[in-house]
Amino acid sequence: MYAIIETGGKQIKVTEGEEIYVEKVVGEANDSITFEKVLFVSGDEVKVGAPYVSGATVTAKVEKHGRQKKITVFKFKAKKNYHRTQGHRQPYTKLVIDKINL
Repeated sequence: MYAIIETGGKQIKVTEGEEIYVEKVVGEANDSITFEKVLFVSGDEVKVGAPYVSGATVTAKVEKHGRQKKITVFKFKAKKNYHRTQGHRQPYTKLVIDKINL
């Protein structure tokens, strides 16, 4: 059984017991989070939402928070003596999917 959920402006395919990395969500380590924006559920029968499947939820446990590797953002305009260097580290949350509820 798998489901497609929406979180952080992205759609993610999840199965029970899977570890996923998503945009940072509110919650401490070992907290439980419920996703109610379920777009699609597949199992014995297929349920497609319009836009969301009513009554379907996905529960997950927060494993840890972190930040990804640093990327370098370099801005440059030719012949104008303009260049800027900036770094960015995107925060993320590691989740373990506990249950897909219909």
